[in-house]
Amino acid sequence: MENKDQLNQIPDDFENETQDEKTSQLEDISAEATSSNEQGKDLLSNTEPVEITEKIAPETSAESSDQEELTTFIEPQAEIVPPEPIEKEVEPITDILENKGDDAIDIDKAQDDVVEQVVAEKVEEVKKDEIVEMAQDTKEEVTDVDKEAKVVVEDDQLDIEPKDDEDIDDEDLEQEDEADDIKLNFEEMSREELISNLETFVNEEDITSVKSKIALIKVAFLQKTKEFKESSYQERLNETEDKEEKQKIEPLVDDLETKFNELFDIYRQKRAIYTENLEKEKVDNLKKKQDILEKLKDLINSEETLKKTYDEFRELQEEWRNIGMVPKLEVNNLWQNYHFLVEKFFDKVKINKELKDLDLKKNLEQKIELCEKVEELLLEPSIIKSFRELQRLHEQWKEIGPVPDDKKDEIWERFKSTTDKINQRRRDHYKQLQEEQEANLAAKVALCEKADSLLAKETTSVKAWQERTRQFNDLFKMWKSIGPAPKKQNDEIWERFKTSIDAFYTEKKEHFSKIKDQQINNYNLKLELCLQAEALKDSDDWRKSSRELIDLQKQWKEIGPVPRKHAEKIWQRFRGACDEFFNRKSAHFSGIRIKEAENLKLKEELIASVENHNFGTDRAENLEVLKEYQREWTEIGFVPFKEKDRLQNAFRNAINKRLDQLNISNSEIMLSTFMSRIDNIKGTAEGNRQLQREQTFLQNKINQLREEIMLWENNIGFLADTKNANIVKSDFEKKIEKAKSELSAMEAKLKYLTK
Repeated sequence: MENKDQLNQIPDDFENETQDEKTSQLEDISAEATSSNEQGKDLLSNTEPVEITEKIAPETSAESSDQEELTTFIEPQAEIVPPEPIEKEVEPITDILENKGDDAIDIDKAQDDVVEQVVAEKVEEVKKDEIVEMAQDTKEEVTDVDKEAKVVVEDDQLDIEPKDDEDIDDEDLEQEDEADDIKLNFEEMSREELISNLETFVNEEDITSVKSKIALIKVAFLQKTKEFKESSYQERLNETEDKEEKQKIEPLVDDLETKFNELFDIYRQKRAIYTENLEKEKVDNLKKKQDILEKLKDLINSEETLKKTYDEFRELQEEWRNIGMVPKLEVNNLWQNYHFLVEKFFDKVKINKELKDLDLKKNLEQKIELCEKVEELLLEPSIIKSFRELQRLHEQWKEIGPVPDDKKDEIWERFKSTTDKINQRRRDHYKQLQEEQEANLAAKVALCEKADSLLAKETTSVKAWQERTRQFNDLFKMWKSIGPAPKKQNDEIWERFKTSIDAFYTEKKEHFSKIKDQQINNYNLKLELCLQAEALKDSDDWRKSSRELIDLQKQWKEIGPVPRKHAEKIWQRFRGACDEFFNRKSAHFSGIRIKEAENLKLKEELIASVENHNFGTDRAENLEVLKEYQREWTEIGFVPFKEKDRLQNAFRNAINKRLDQLNISNSEIMLSTFMSRIDNIKGTAEGNRQLQREQTFLQNKINQLREEIMLWENNIGFLADTKNANIVKSDFEKKIEKAKSELSAMEAKLKYLTK
């Protein structure tokens, strides 16, 4: 977009006028001053503005359509998770000033010198009766103007810091700072929240003030919509095993996406209206400036007093500056005609020396005010704001005319020295920023190398895949925490890192796709075993069928896992068939009541033996005796079902009573009880499976207790110097002691279980 007033829309061809040409103009004017008053009047009355048509400069990238600008801004990079903000080339407002360089300053200053020279000559021309003296004075005035021209040359030496940072510019930096903060918030929002924010922004009166926010909302919404659709499609894909049904799956109708498109169309319409209104405003501004040109023509031919004419001229100048942009095709003609009329005005009005001195004094006051404003910029914390304001103040400096000779060097050195300090601060800032980005690049290169090394590893087990996935996720979190690299390398290093991550997840997807196919094959094999087990469950050939079912159970163990959603169901089916057969077998062989009665008598005698046994003083020996009783109890066979619970409770009560009498600790009791329970489990049909679950539980519990003990011990160290440390430390020590006791018991159980 065009900056304010297009820097008064100075045409490109006006910069080519050199100081030599200005000097030539001064010489021509000096010669003209020696002519008679009548010749001067004739020249003035016969001169009309000349329209000069110049070649229009090509349209810059900053003047492209808003739609293209928005499209460029919101185009996301391909990432797995929300991507890093895309850096966009934005032509800074200050480029026009910097491209013009010192020649633009020469033109403005030299133009002021020409005006003052003409005024001085025309004032002298009024003295009709002192022609000779007038010529001499005019010559002296030319000399004064030459001196002022030197001031212009010196002023032109003032450097506005060129924006030669190829990788970084103020516009990028400012947009990046704002976009990172906004983007961070938008990426954390749900799609509903993004729609709500978009609706709020679309209803804003000033649609241009929310352009970047709307663009960022679009990036976040498109990314989240893509992830939502992929997730929904994958879920429906996983819900069916039929390949034909998978092919018939169609994308979901997304009401949020429809709402988003409706709101974004409203935004486009408002942007189009804004652009149309801007073009109308330019046409209106053109008409206003053309009216001013006509007023300047009338002012040149006016016979009003000097003071009134000069005041009206200043008002027209101010009005000209305050008018906004005009159509680009009209800029050159307007500029040429305006300056042509300005020169002719100064040929006519004959400003006297006192008015000139007053003008010099006012110029000095304005430049002093500019110096103070520039010095205030040294306290501005924002490098971007201070530099932009400096550029604006330089534009104002160029528009102000010369100052008295005795102050020109002083005021110039004051302004220049402060400018140098601000420029140096900006250079230091960009140097530091460049160093930070180089450091970021080095860190990202290291992450790329780490990702490449992880990608080269071979992984077979599920646990190893989980570990590699965790490592890649950690690398990506670290990547997001690192700032941007230099612009030239930023996209390249991201593509390298993204390629490694994409390659890993592609490899992982292919691996688990193969595993899924294997699990489906395992499911079919186990389904076949279920059919065979169900064919044997009603058999009365106890010996043969038992061997066959045991063989089927071995085959079942050798077959790998099946899809999780089918695992429990198919296991219950196979187990049910086996249990039904073995329960029938057990019922058949346990039908002999005499054996159950004998077992009942044996267990009652064993309970009496426990109650009447005389224990010694050796705790280990006593505990071993109790364990022997438990083993004997387990070895005795079945008893009548109705007596089972009574006998079991009586035996446990007798054991517990003797444990209390022998003063055996709770942990020992628990361990003994655990051993008995494990011994009982080992004799059941499902014993191995139950023992495996018990071992897993103990191992997890041991790991948990160890982590808690380590955490509490670390907390004691951290709280050593805090207030009430002793009270907190005592609480943690009790927790640690209790956890260690429980850990010891768990380790003893695990040791017994795995022996």
